[in-house]
Amino acid sequence: MPSAPARAALNAFPLTPLRDDRLDEAALVRIVERLAAAGVDAITVLGSTGSGAYLDRAERARVVRLAVDAAGDVPVHAGVSALRTAHALAFAEDAAAAGARGLLLAPQSYQPLTDDDVAHLYADVTAATELPVVVYDNPGTTRFTFSTALYGRVAALPGVVSLKIPGVPADPWAAAERVAEIRTAVPTHVGVGVSGDAFGAAGLIAGCDTWYSVIAGTLPEPAVRITRAVREGRPADALTESERLAPLWDLFARHGSLRVTAAAAEHLGHAAPGCLPRPLLGLGPADRAEVAGVVDRVLDGEPATRP
Repeated sequence: MPSAPARAALNAFPLTPLRDDRLDEAALVRIVERLAAAGVDAITVLGSTGSGAYLDRAERARVVRLAVDAAGDVPVHAGVSALRTAHALAFAEDAAAAGARGLLLAPQSYQPLTDDDVAHLYADVTAATELPVVVYDNPGTTRFTFSTALYGRVAALPGVVSLKIPGVPADPWAAAERVAEIRTAVPTHVGVGVSGDAFGAAGLIAGCDTWYSVIAGTLPEPAVRITRAVREGRPADALTESERLAPLWDLFARHGSLRVTAAAAEHLGHAAPGCLPRPLLGLGPADRAEVAGVVDRVLDGEPATRP
């Protein structure tokens, strides 16, 4: 089995809960406080799970401020993706003013983007901020796929500190080869982080530095166990814990992680019913019941998780 990095970090991506289609500040604070108490290494708000694309500038700035205040010593990063570069720059400025410790930037678009478009986006943002930037490759949402060569081009920009890659191959040796391939294309100081929660344990074992985790934003305890197992040289335990969560990964694959985590948060009382921004309606009753059953089984024996 490939050797894991000396330090495997967990970056949790919480929901931005709404109530009656308005920011539910109290719920957001409770969620972030839970993540900090659970021992995550960092928290990223306003990513895809955080519905950043659906919020206006004032709402985004408020989310970052609330999260920074609630997270204590845990660093908070903020998603600043936008259709226009000028808007991303404004969001980055607001995030810095609110106390964010880093930025997450995906190439968000309406018209299809070229590699040059994307490279210039990152060049413009990194030139305008002193905050470190994580390059967010999320083709399932953005419909833009980075090549390994583009990883290298963007990672060479001053201020880029990590890549958030979309999963790794299932075979452990193929996963390690893929991570090594990316590392050869980027500067040595730029980290490689895995996303796609079903690949979290495998990605860390394959040599990724960070797990950028959706499930950690709602159910942090099992994600913390997986990350610590890898960090402590217990890869088999990490894979066993990830396999225990396989019903959740299956639900993610069927319905998308955002709708599933929203249903889980509502079931646990961490968010009000209908917590997603309209027009997103969330899951129907039968699917919600299935999510609730899976969550209850996953949390069987856990410490109290409801507010």
